[in-house]
Amino acid sequence: MRVNQAILHTYDAKSCVKVFSEAPMDLSQDHIKRYVGSQARRALSNLDARRGAFVPESAFARDVASFFRGQVGFVPFTASVAEFLIAQMTQMEHTDSFDMLFLDFEGAKEKPVNDLTDEEVEVMYEAQAPRYLALVILESKQAYMHEVGKDELGHTRASIAQHYAIMPNPGQKVASFAVVSAAGDVRFCDEPREIAGHSVELLPEKLLQCTDEPSSKEVVTEVCGLVNAVAEEFGANAAEAVARAKAYVSETAEADEALAPELLAREVFETDTLRERFVAEAADEGLPDRVTVEPEVARRVAAKHRIRTDTGVDITFPAEYGKNPDFLEFESAPDGSISIKIKQVNEIQNR
Repeated sequence: MRVNQAILHTYDAKSCVKVFSEAPMDLSQDHIKRYVGSQARRALSNLDARRGAFVPESAFARDVASFFRGQVGFVPFTASVAEFLIAQMTQMEHTDSFDMLFLDFEGAKEKPVNDLTDEEVEVMYEAQAPRYLALVILESKQAYMHEVGKDELGHTRASIAQHYAIMPNPGQKVASFAVVSAAGDVRFCDEPREIAGHSVELLPEKLLQCTDEPSSKEVVTEVCGLVNAVAEEFGANAAEAVARAKAYVSETAEADEALAPELLAREVFETDTLRERFVAEAADEGLPDRVTVEPEVARRVAAKHRIRTDTGVDITFPAEYGKNPDFLEFESAPDGSISIKIKQVNEIQNR
């Protein structure tokens, strides 16, 4: 990952002063480079990020396309966005100080996209690493710091002072950010704000003007929840069913294929009754016929499955073992109890 340029615009709520930088930050300074690089990586890999697509009337879509084509400069473009956000945020009943960090960066190399236009390919550096623009809203935190001064008698005295403009640390979660690729892909995180008497999510609804699709993490959670509910409703082994579902999600994500509820049902459930029930429940919950789950999310959320028995035993295992009786087998007894066999174990380590 390489950050090409970064700029910070600020708003001080206490004095109602807005400051628009007239030049990007100096990325030759290590502490700046580390901070903006961390924010770029976290924005691009955040598991909670939702996806969207620009609506046809989105003014931001046109403006950001002009930026990627080099028709508008980084400084004036980001300043206009910052001006818009400040105008929106100051309509809140109570507005805290905040900074707006804009990042022009190149991400990890991805597979070529076949349906890009010649202009889009040129913008993306002729199939080099994809280019992104990120906006990160850094809400100021209150912090305590030491303050050294003199008392009325001239004695040196250390005391405690409050500071109201502390930025989040690089490792802290940021509630609101947006990342737009040169190809027009949109991902974002945001939270509802009360603006002019209405509850809105500022980034997708006001700035980006894009659709709002569930994050990959939300999709995995919803799918596993539905599988668990259907299995329990029909008396099937819910632990085994959810493990099979996670294995399917991981396989489709790694193969760069879309998740299809109907195909998942075939992999997870053994009878048509359960399959049809799951597909019907998925439709009722608004799960699309085909939905993409990012490989990184699959690796971190769906690759392993953890179960806890009513006897207090915790077991964590690769989700793919849920459908492979050579390694893990669930057996149901006539009295309703369940036995779990862990097979082909050559060594056991205490952890």
